[in-house]
Amino acid sequence: MRYTPAGLPAIDVLLEHVSHLEEAGVERLVKATLKTRALGELAKTVSALPLGSERRFEGFLATPNMTKSLIFHLTQIHQIS
Repeated sequence: MRYTPAGLPAIDVLLEHVSHLEEAGVERLVKATLKTRALGELAKTVSALPLGSERRFEGFLATPNMTKSLIFHLTQIHQIS
């Protein structure tokens, strides 16, 4: 965890998505890894999550100023029931 110049907690992590879905009648394994950023209270929540825990994450995709890579910015975290 780090802190922004404004004093907000911030954390950058990698989220991994794995699922199975059907495409053109064939089952497909889907895997993706996303660079992810959380700020404020969400940063504290993310830093306390056990490695490998499953959650549903909501947010938006953005590109930082000097790069073309996408970063997923978290806005909400939900427990999976």
